[in-house]
Amino acid sequence: MGQKVNPIGIRLGITRTWDSQWFASKNYKVLLLEDIKIREFLKKRLQHAGIAKIDIERASQRATVTIYAAKPGIIIGKKGSEIDALRKDIQALTGKQIHINIMEIKRPELNATLVAQNVARQLERRIAFRRAMKRAVQNTMEMGAKGIKIACGGRLAGSEIARKEWYREGQIPLHTLRANIQYGQATARTTYGAIGVKIWIHLEEKKEAKQRGAKRNATA
Repeated sequence: MGQKVNPIGIRLGITRTWDSQWFASKNYKVLLLEDIKIREFLKKRLQHAGIAKIDIERASQRATVTIYAAKPGIIIGKKGSEIDALRKDIQALTGKQIHINIMEIKRPELNATLVAQNVARQLERRIAFRRAMKRAVQNTMEMGAKGIKIACGGRLAGSEIARKEWYREGQIPLHTLRANIQYGQATARTTYGAIGVKIWIHLEEKKEAKQRGAKRNATA
């Protein structure tokens, strides 16, 4: 089942939490559609900021939107002018009071969504797909990941028949629910058609990092 279950959905409540955190007894479908509109609007408007994840929390007529980005300076702008305009646009879209938090991703090479977006942009610039895939694997492993798997599917290199190719390095335990698996996907819009990019990254768990740090201090 490891290939048939979304790595994020199967780990909800175990190692991950929900991206939307709110409760609705009546207007569930309205709020769900509102969340989708907010995410689509932000991803389209801030596509150059490296958006990895958008969390939404609600309380009555207020909503808190937390944006995880590799380039927060693009979102904030000079003296916060861009983020103020962004807040007003989202309030006009939803009709609710919006509060925006910006969180910086310091190591984008270890975020599966950002790696997938990077590979997709390279494919759109007509860089060879094998070169882009191998470079992504190398950069992620050099940053300290325990394993990475990357798969590209579509008319690769402009071939007549669509196919799928993938590379894997290190450990990717998809069946281990405790494993800290980052999953991301992106679509490259090329002249030959759409090419899908999927990334699985196995990161070190917080407990393992603490134990390794304690061992280092003990040996020192």
